[in-house]
Amino acid sequence: MDVEHYLHAGQSTSFPLRNAHGPRVDYVVTDDRSIALHLELGPRQRLPHSPLPLVRIDEIAQNGIRMARLRLTQERLLRDFHDLLNSVAERVVAHDRTPDQAFNETVRAWSALLERPRTLDAHERIGLMGELTVLNSIADEHGWETAVDAWTGPRATEHDFGLRDHDIEVKTTSAVRRRHTVHGLGQLAPVDERPLWLVSFQFKRGGAHGRTLAQCVAAIRNRISQTAPATVAHFDSRLEARGWRSDAPDDERWTMRPTPLVLPVDDRLPRLTPTLLAGLPQGSRECIDAVTYRIDLTHKTPLPSPEPPAALRAFRLP
Repeated sequence: MDVEHYLHAGQSTSFPLRNAHGPRVDYVVTDDRSIALHLELGPRQRLPHSPLPLVRIDEIAQNGIRMARLRLTQERLLRDFHDLLNSVAERVVAHDRTPDQAFNETVRAWSALLERPRTLDAHERIGLMGELTVLNSIADEHGWETAVDAWTGPRATEHDFGLRDHDIEVKTTSAVRRRHTVHGLGQLAPVDERPLWLVSFQFKRGGAHGRTLAQCVAAIRNRISQTAPATVAHFDSRLEARGWRSDAPDDERWTMRPTPLVLPVDDRLPRLTPTLLAGLPQGSRECIDAVTYRIDLTHKTPLPSPEPPAALRAFRLP
């Protein structure tokens, strides 16, 4: 690619990096002498979130295709940003990673060279503990191979689990009130009219009788090794994508508060959805970069109908 020629001339152009048989990946030179990467988003793929203040990611529509656009906010780092975009593009084109996976893996790899490895904070640990609790319950009903395949959250899909007939979103908190943060308009929105279930856990520090996240991971890994050994590698890859590190300090013990809450995601659940923004003028809608909000389900009770799927009726810490 003769990128420098177009940058010097201030002439916009686009370089397709993938053939017509896969999602679009375009390296773009803009007319303001900058560069960007456009990555096609699948119907269930979330927009990557950038933890880097100098890298902005927004969603655009290009010829009717939903795409993520990676841009730089300071032109003095243009050459370094070029290297980052190439690394992200290579992961998508050569390794079939989703845009979210490709970007996050690139950032993690570069960060590993420059920083001490990051560990999960307490909120992230109980979040993973909640997902492992659901994973354990699904395995009781469907087996470990199906359960691990259904754990789609680490692969950057819209929801945490996707079974044949329904999807599952898991929320956890260590507070007395059942308050949960919702990231984006799609997190509590069913996809393709598939039923979506919300599982809400409350954890508390359990002292000597509680369990650490490391113990939960080890218990599940042991059960998978005994009954579905070929699935261990898939489980480990999802743990890694979720941010788990076996060598990270982990001495906090947790117990589950009684009665997890399982609710169908429908009009009876308080939530924000993409349809709420659909009525805004296009110019206003495009200015809304991200939506994060909190819901309080403290006084919500299980609904008599419909009944939760069998795999969501009895939970226990692994």
